[in-house]
Amino acid sequence: MSSAGTNDVEMVAKLRDAHKRLRNEIGKVIIGQEEVLDQLLMAIFCRSHALLMGVPGLAKTLMVSTLAQALDMSFKRIQFTPDLMPSDITGSEVIQDDPATRQRMFKFLPGPLFANIVLADEINRTPPKTQAALLESMQERKASIGGQDYPMRNPFFVLATQNPIEQEGTYPLPEAQLDRFLFLIKVDYPTDAEEDLIMRAGTSDRTNAVTPVLNGDDIIALQHVVRRVPVSDKVFSFAKRITRSSRPNTPDAADFSSKWLTWGAGPRASMNLILAAKAHALLRGSNHVAGDDVVAVALPILRHRLILNFAALSEGVTVEEVVKRLLKEAARAVAA
Repeated sequence: MSSAGTNDVEMVAKLRDAHKRLRNEIGKVIIGQEEVLDQLLMAIFCRSHALLMGVPGLAKTLMVSTLAQALDMSFKRIQFTPDLMPSDITGSEVIQDDPATRQRMFKFLPGPLFANIVLADEINRTPPKTQAALLESMQERKASIGGQDYPMRNPFFVLATQNPIEQEGTYPLPEAQLDRFLFLIKVDYPTDAEEDLIMRAGTSDRTNAVTPVLNGDDIIALQHVVRRVPVSDKVFSFAKRITRSSRPNTPDAADFSSKWLTWGAGPRASMNLILAAKAHALLRGSNHVAGDDVVAVALPILRHRLILNFAALSEGVTVEEVVKRLLKEAARAVAA
């Protein structure tokens, strides 16, 4: 076995152990939400970004800041508001006097976007110009100020949140921009038992310190390992079938896709299904991808990429139901 292969096996074993410890450390502060945590980790390991959807009060900000502590990475939270300007998040150049030469020169003051993990809170509350500045930095991993490019920190992960209520005065992200997020992660209410624990922990005088489990160098190494996880032709065909059958009024479309969808998933979704499935395989301690890994990541990947039409909305059809049918159809087609 090559040295790279040996190192990858060691990294998989290290991640399997780290995954358990991450859950324990974050569990000191966050109760439940283990699936959400795993999806956040997968997005980071895929060197991508995620969109988080949930009503206020579900500890989204606390979860992300705690995750940053456990990963030993810098964290910044940006509250998006209607008057937020692009320079408020990227930073700006200011004129300063040089004490030695007594000459004036421009100095760049980085904004909160220059952190390892950035929480863009309520991204749909800021105008498109500021949204575009954030999305450009996410895609290009740099910010352009005064004609000069400033690279983001590495690793760099943006988690944007959208408030599903109080939609008045908001600027929803267009579908083309939503497609740039790997996952749309849905945060649900806690269970009865979890809420009991949350109430007791949140009203006590006890605080728990979070011990770092991984660091930035570990994350960068794991991002490379994810790309090297092998995938069989059958799994590739399965993922491709899911996305191609979601595209209405095309030769490969499923009947229900043409009936219920305005738009289906594009090629970026096909790539993301494989990439996220690789990260999911690593989290469960495997060094190869199975069909179940694709199934596990299909909903958060497709949730914001499948656009329901009026017929689906009038019949009460949900995106979740469409994804389940796409998975069943793809499984039958690959098995045939």
